[in-house]
Amino acid sequence: MTLFSLIRPARAVPAEYRATFLHLYFDILWFGVLNGSALSFLAVYAARQGANSFQLGLLAASGALVNLFLTLPVGRWLAGRHVGKAVFWAAVFHRLFYLLWVPLPVLLPPSAQVWAFIGITFLMSIPGVVLAVGFNALFADAVPPEWRGHVVGVRNALFALALITSTLISGQLLDSLSFPLGYQIVFAIGFVGAALSTVHLWFVRAVPGVEPPPRVGRPFGELASPGMLRIIGDALRGGVGLRFLTRARGLRLLRRDILRGPFGAVLATLFAFHLAQYSTVPLFSLYWVRQLHLSDEQIGLGTALFWAMVLLGSTQFAALTQRLGHRRMVVFGGMLISLYPALMALSREFGLFMLASAVGGLGWSLFGGALTNYLLDRTPADDRPAHLAWYNLVLNASILLGSLIGPFIADRTGLGAALALLALARALGALAIQRWG
Repeated sequence: MTLFSLIRPARAVPAEYRATFLHLYFDILWFGVLNGSALSFLAVYAARQGANSFQLGLLAASGALVNLFLTLPVGRWLAGRHVGKAVFWAAVFHRLFYLLWVPLPVLLPPSAQVWAFIGITFLMSIPGVVLAVGFNALFADAVPPEWRGHVVGVRNALFALALITSTLISGQLLDSLSFPLGYQIVFAIGFVGAALSTVHLWFVRAVPGVEPPPRVGRPFGELASPGMLRIIGDALRGGVGLRFLTRARGLRLLRRDILRGPFGAVLATLFAFHLAQYSTVPLFSLYWVRQLHLSDEQIGLGTALFWAMVLLGSTQFAALTQRLGHRRMVVFGGMLISLYPALMALSREFGLFMLASAVGGLGWSLFGGALTNYLLDRTPADDRPAHLAWYNLVLNASILLGSLIGPFIADRTGLGAALALLALARALGALAIQRWG
């Protein structure tokens, strides 16, 4: 399968859907610009301003903390409201915060800037929960089931291409402009991308004749990206199954009996893997800046290669899934993901850093693409909201705890040793999914 075959429909898109689909494409394209500019370089900027591993952990954990407590209440709140309007205004209030990033580098001393970014990230996560939960339901209402796979494929390709392009441009800008002016311009580019993405969300409406998904039992595999965007995808539009929360009226979520059943073992193994996975996230920027002494352009090249491999892996995802199945794809992708921090810990120069980026991107395309369908395979069709509510709780708990545990380990062992230990923990987590998941 080629990239072109991923985005070309087998038949012409009906006229009544074209405008909505076009706005969904521009929404994700501009969101890719945001991710490839401001979001890709925020942690790097914080590291260059003297942030320690604990502060970078807080920067990564703040969103998860808010999600942990607000996802279920927001899902119930959205269940009785006009989802389209709620998503748009949540996007407005969430993305206005990006504008505050632009003047911060000249308004505050470095140490205060780091804490300001942590505080802003925490505050913007509150409307961000509404955006994450609501968008999945809005997408399901706006795109007919028979077109969802095509629309998701195009959105994934546009997101990756926009992210790769904007990351390369941002890295070159940062290397050619004075500090911190370069970062202010990159943050401004991110805000423009966020603003334009929000404008297009206003025009995404439920299409007449599209039946909303029932409260339970409807698979959302067609909404899963074919091998793309799990870490950023969760930040991007919410975690697996969030749209079910807006359909689960009258249902009691987080039931304890689910933990005692077969899905309890699935949750335990995924928690172990995710905990090791997210424990490394706050450490990478510090390692790039303080151990490898990479320039912003080199970091941009590594990030672009990572997502180029994600995009390449997505073109082979369907064939590999038919051969391996969803669980083995999760395990195989998880093992490749474990190589990313291991190779990073061994890196002493730019070449091995690029190799780690390539391997990590390929692993992410396989793991992220298979995870949603793996979870669907493990959940009963008539009780998915309750099962997936537990997964969202486990995911956010692992992000929160991992973002704090990783810096704790690094402070006691050093960055390189911490990355190596957590790489081993990732591999053991993947093997646990194979054995008990």
